[in-house]
Amino acid sequence: MPKTKTHRGAAKRFKKTASGKIKRSKAYASHLLGGKSPKRKRGLRKSGLVSEQETKRISKLIPY
Repeated sequence: MPKTKTHRGAAKRFKKTASGKIKRSKAYASHLLGGKSPKRKRGLRKSGLVSEQETKRISKLIPY
């Protein structure tokens, strides 16, 4: 059985936390920022968590 390879695209976008959850960055923060309020842009700087349904699928892409 060969080793499981990490999906490099997923590895750049997601990180595993110590408790096993998966961290992600928020979308809609790269351009067209003039129309967004400062409060909304501050919120986009914070990281989010992947939902339970997606966690199982993404865990296969970043096994280590």
